Amino acid sequence: MFNTLQNPLTLVGRLLLAALFLPAGISKIGGFAGTAGYIASKGLPLPEVGAAIAVVVEIVGGLALIAGFGTRLAALALALFTLVATFIFHNYWGVPADQAFVQQLMFYKNIAVVGGLLVLAAHGAGAWSLDAKRQR
Repeated sequence: MFNTLQNPLTLVGRLLLAALFLPAGISKIGGFAGTAGYIASKGLPLPEVGAAIAVVVEIVGGLALIAGFGTRLAALALALFTLVATFIFHNYWGVPADQAFVQQLMFYKNIAVVGGLLVLAAHGAGAWSLDAKRQR
């Protein structure tokens, strides 16, 4: 049974992962100054460059997952991006106690997303993808 569901489940998984990144990247365009300000508030250098990188990674990576094009590389890039951002922006161990619970939830949600992206990087986009079409 699972063999017949492999391609539809992989497609749905790609779409659900993209649903996290693509809207986030698009919203950063409209709120670019706010995104750069938030990055600066964490003490990171060149916040505008960081915001631009985030926009590109999230939008290009999200679109790649949707299309199943360059999926393994896109999943690895998004996994690395998410892992780094998680430790910088959701450091629940370094915030006041009243903020720790939400930050811990966000931290572990992101760690789970990284896990899903690594599985996608390991197994590829499935037959219902541009990657599979290119291989044929």
